[in-house]
Amino acid sequence: MPYTILEHTADVRLLVEGPTLAELFREALRGMMELMKPEGRPAAAEAAEQPAESRRSIRIESPSATALLVDFLNEALCLAHSHREMYEVATIELDREVAAEEGKGPQPEVAAPLKAGARVRAELRGRPVGAFGEDVKAVTYHEAEIRRNAAGGFETRLVFDI
Repeated sequence: MPYTILEHTADVRLLVEGPTLAELFREALRGMMELMKPEGRPAAAEAAEQPAESRRSIRIESPSATALLVDFLNEALCLAHSHREMYEVATIELDREVAAEEGKGPQPEVAAPLKAGARVRAELRGRPVGAFGEDVKAVTYHEAEIRRNAAGGFETRLVFDI
């Protein structure tokens, strides 16, 4: 046989909850940053070249709220690796169509795909780190599906490739 399928257990799953979609995005970023296990500060010479705090902007459009969350996290992940920084959300704005998802009833249901695409604009506050203890390579779409929870908020499972 020319190929063999091998089992691989290099995934980490995260259950994320938030009372609003914006809070769900904020908590998902916080969880991903914790998974990455930022360590220490940059070397002195490197630290002198970097500001103590940075600001990074993310603007993403995706076909659904779930895809938007995964794409947002992957963009933040790319920025974290490129700049060797860890982030928290300073501000986050979801477009009106995504925000309208919050008006649906409290029954558990899948957040419906959006007609014109979903957009997020976020400003991240970053601080330099020496290294990451865990190499998170990507946020996957596997198991990701934003749903209403029993409390009327939102939840999803996220799978990280490590």
